[in-house]
Amino acid sequence: MCGIVGFCDFRKSSKETNLEAMMGAIAHRGPDAHGHLYYSLNDATVGLGHQRLSILDLSDEGIQPMQFEHLDIVYNGEVYNFIEVQNELRELGYSFHSHSDTEVILKAYHCWGMDALSKFNGMFAMAILDKKDETLTLIRDRAGIKPLYWYLKDGLFMFSSELKSLHQHPDFHKEINKDVLAQYLQYGYVLQPYSIFQSTQQLNAAHYLKIDLQTEAIEKKSYWRVSEWYEKPKLILTDKEAVDKTESILKKAFEYRMVSDVPVGIFLSGGYDSTLVTALLQADRDEKINTFTIGFEEGAYDESPHARAVAKHLGTEHNEYYCSQKDALDIIPKLAEIYDEPFGDASVIPTVLVSQLAREKVTVSLSADGGDEIFAGYDTYASTVTMNKRFQKIPNGVRKNLAKAMNMLSSEKIPFANKLFNFETRYEKVKNLLATENCADMFKYRSQLQTTTQLEKLLNFPVNSLKTAFDSDVSTIEDCLSQMLMVDYQTYMADNILTKVDRATMSVSLEGREPFLDYNIIEFAAQLPDHFKYRDGEQKWVLKQITHKYLPESMMNRPKMGFAPPITAWFRDELKEYFMEYLSHERLSKEGLFNADEVVALRDDYLAGKNVVVKKLWFILMFELWYEKWM
Repeated sequence: MCGIVGFCDFRKSSKETNLEAMMGAIAHRGPDAHGHLYYSLNDATVGLGHQRLSILDLSDEGIQPMQFEHLDIVYNGEVYNFIEVQNELRELGYSFHSHSDTEVILKAYHCWGMDALSKFNGMFAMAILDKKDETLTLIRDRAGIKPLYWYLKDGLFMFSSELKSLHQHPDFHKEINKDVLAQYLQYGYVLQPYSIFQSTQQLNAAHYLKIDLQTEAIEKKSYWRVSEWYEKPKLILTDKEAVDKTESILKKAFEYRMVSDVPVGIFLSGGYDSTLVTALLQADRDEKINTFTIGFEEGAYDESPHARAVAKHLGTEHNEYYCSQKDALDIIPKLAEIYDEPFGDASVIPTVLVSQLAREKVTVSLSADGGDEIFAGYDTYASTVTMNKRFQKIPNGVRKNLAKAMNMLSSEKIPFANKLFNFETRYEKVKNLLATENCADMFKYRSQLQTTTQLEKLLNFPVNSLKTAFDSDVSTIEDCLSQMLMVDYQTYMADNILTKVDRATMSVSLEGREPFLDYNIIEFAAQLPDHFKYRDGEQKWVLKQITHKYLPESMMNRPKMGFAPPITAWFRDELKEYFMEYLSHERLSKEGLFNADEVVALRDDYLAGKNVVVKKLWFILMFELWYEKWM
């Protein structure tokens, strides 16, 4: 794993020292080596920088930037099937001087151009400078596992693995995108292609961006669409065929993620997904794989006993650590540095801790993210399917009239019900849900922590909704479940889960790998009929059948817990001072973004023990910590 930075300055004012400063800001992504190239071309000054975490080919032959003829590359990630691509290139006359996948990527691009992307199985964010064609091309992997930001303003184009690098350039213009701030408060994360800053974007997953160094023209295109696989006819398979085929694809994908010249471990929660990754990989190995688990002192949140039992049954070398309020106190001040964009998922705390734990023994750790989004592991999917069926029985016109009627009656004026927990949010959501046209729209509103109406009360500016993958055209995807899975893959999974794991692991120079996100898995699973994912109230049916081959069903059959810390209790105890300091009326009024009266009232209701959704306050707190650090 590595970090990449660079610029293309059409004003020719950016210096080599600017590039070095940008690299220094992400040295944690690659502390083993660094390198850069700086050119003054006809129409622009171009810089490419790289921070290296040595995983494959630990020799100097793998150091970047790497050059071949008229091409230069900086690259972050792993292409797991690089040996196969390398063999194909050898047959075409190419020779190789290193054992790194970087050289294979560079020569594959030299040979096939953008068509090379269809051959790569892995996670990657890269920049390729073509001095002959005078172009700079940025590329991001299919799922968006590896981050890549870009900035364009007043003739200066920059890119980086993390936003913090851009701050190091003296001409980076910091202006908050208020629409993105509202989006963050609604979902708890920033969605592609947006960034918290104006003039700055994320490169979408499965896209490339090419900038012409002569004309400054930018071309951005998709090279793969997950929706294409959900649009295909469903496969016709027996139960046994579905289980056997799924297991075969998973085994190959998981084994690819063990390719490394340094030690590899696994994050093990004890749930089905991480257990299955561990089971399939440990089954054919004599050496014990290191597994890592975070527990909580609060028993209702603690999965560590389950993980410990799984590890014992599978025979791994198990490591665990218990997260306390003190750990949270130590980590929270660091979050704005680690997540240099507002990020509201509270499970960042145990994720940072488990990354620290793993880094003591390994340099690479596998996670099991994506299993829920690909094989339908969340309760929301099933409940939305049920809700959609009920709503479809009501004529469209009647539903819309009901929504209009609800608009005329405030939730506050409904006696008794207005005292119920989170009633205002649920009331506003029902209004939105009544007006939806399909399951994807319904899923979008159910994914929001707050409605637009509520945000307008909370913020001191009008809220404009931004178009994201939540607004995808699903007209060619017939079934409800597939619509939701397709959207979730491109939103929550890509911009919440993958962001969380990438920044947490890289903060301690640990490479995180995502075996469920092999593109062969999603292309197959998208075509699996729904009953292999959700059957008779059982989620992830096909994954569970495979898991039960390796562990007794009695060991695995328990409620899904997730990975969230007990913040509701914590912030009424030792962490209370964070809310008092950062959500104070004086601070918020001076800043001018929030309606201070609304925020303080929400804070005080929570601290008084009233039923308040603490995530609303946590999202604001995380923004305030970010604002203090970066603005």
